[in-house]
Amino acid sequence: MLPGARALRVAGLLRPPGAAPRTGAARRARCGPGQRPAWRGFALPAGPDLRHFLRAAAAGQPGPSPELPPEPGSIPGAPKVYLETYGCQMNVSDTEIVWAILQKNGYARTKELGEADVVLLVTCSVREKAEQAIWNRLQHLKALKARRPQARAPLRVGILGCMAERLKEEILHREKLVDVVAGPDAYRDLPRLLAVAESGQQAANVLLSLDETYADILPVQTSAGGTTAFVSIMRGCDNMCSYCIVPFTRGRERSRPIASILQEVRMLSDQGVKEVTLLGQNVNSFRDLSEVQFQSVAAPALSRGFSTVYKAKAGGLRFSHLLDQVSRIDPEMRIRFTSPHPKDFPDEVLQLIQERHNICKQLHLPAQSGSTRVLEAMRRGYTREAYLELVHHVRDSIPGVSLSSDFIAGFCGETEEDHLQTVSLLREVRYNVGFLFAYSMRQKTRAHHRLQDDVPADVKKRRLEQLIATFREEAVRANAALVGQVQLVLVEGPSKRSALELCGRNDGNIKVIFPDAELEDAAEPGAPGRAQPGDYVMVKVTSASSQTLRGVPLYRTTLSRAAASH
Repeated sequence: MLPGARALRVAGLLRPPGAAPRTGAARRARCGPGQRPAWRGFALPAGPDLRHFLRAAAAGQPGPSPELPPEPGSIPGAPKVYLETYGCQMNVSDTEIVWAILQKNGYARTKELGEADVVLLVTCSVREKAEQAIWNRLQHLKALKARRPQARAPLRVGILGCMAERLKEEILHREKLVDVVAGPDAYRDLPRLLAVAESGQQAANVLLSLDETYADILPVQTSAGGTTAFVSIMRGCDNMCSYCIVPFTRGRERSRPIASILQEVRMLSDQGVKEVTLLGQNVNSFRDLSEVQFQSVAAPALSRGFSTVYKAKAGGLRFSHLLDQVSRIDPEMRIRFTSPHPKDFPDEVLQLIQERHNICKQLHLPAQSGSTRVLEAMRRGYTREAYLELVHHVRDSIPGVSLSSDFIAGFCGETEEDHLQTVSLLREVRYNVGFLFAYSMRQKTRAHHRLQDDVPADVKKRRLEQLIATFREEAVRANAALVGQVQLVLVEGPSKRSALELCGRNDGNIKVIFPDAELEDAAEPGAPGRAQPGDYVMVKVTSASSQTLRGVPLYRTTLSRAAASH
């Protein structure tokens, strides 16, 4: 599971962890027992009408190139789309892919809900609370749709992403206001689905793909001028953890060709982006099979004491090769990645992180539980002891590394002793960042079919509160160790709480707040100036909380210069 774009690190908030169509046989193969392809049970919708083709023709004159789509709103009379993103970082990346597709098909973007002709919600299904937020939002949109002036075309509403994949029929039947339902692998089909919706019919495509990675689509950044960006390198997950819905909403693992990833990162570097996060549901199991000469390469060894539910996969260029290539593109661009699985940390990855100054010394090691018995029920493929051995190995390999993790409170069959073992793991490891949630059973998962959700809600709540309190206590201690140190901070912009302060993140992905003041530039002494978003600033830390560092800015510098001076 992935954290949100800049996820808040407590329970209940957004969180860490972004081809050709398949043949009919492959489509049928992805339908489980008792499931039917999404198009069955629905009347065949009418195809695109004349207005659709006229609009497409208008969009094609003079015709945008794949690399340089027209500016939003440049086509007179273009329908306006309003996009809302819920959930993880992959959904942020998916929103950018969706916008790239719609922009090339003649749509304009609006940030004003009242101006929209089309409202699309990119949804999350990882917990019940995430889905309930969408149902609540639909009630608001229902009222908005009812108030729409008759002189305007009817407002079209679409549900995209994981919730669309999981609850397609319920969405279409329960909320008649939803016009379009599209799963994570059906975004290319959105122009057609929206054209069908214009005729007053509902349209859906939730077919999962074995090969769709959107590798040929360069996402359009939704925050122009941003200093950070997400790059999706793979989709889907094969781990089949018993609690997780992701394999059922996003399908099997498949990786983008490395060449397309490098092209996107170079484009972001040219745009001035200073930090890229490589995204995937299981990012470090990346395996590019696009180059024939590497298809017989042996599978890398798993972390010591770890196992999988599937056989080792031979062949392909692996994550270490991708990380090496990405880090060479721009020495002034930080590289992060999320969300990994602890089983996939070969020594060559750890060595790269330690050696390259622009690969952040920060790792996400999702534990989920501190109890070996619960880990076995979760099908995580490791014991508490193996996990702790990996933590020690990581800290030995990357001195000063910042660690984050995920934890689930109240999983099926969890006893009080199991819970206390998780509390003790939080104390022993002392994470800098944590993402903690109460267990929410999801249909289709192994836990739903084989286990009982037998921990009462009030017990889950109490245990979660204890985990959060423990995490915060230990994070304060971990972050307090940085007081007095000088940290390199990438400026993201003004602090949300004060226009007199700036906010950024250090190498360990911890938020740093400091005064907005005139600063010398290490490269140009005698030329003071204020730090801007995208600048690197050396900050001396003066205080720390569980989530934030505060400090005094010293001077502006560069990533390379800061690395050379240390």
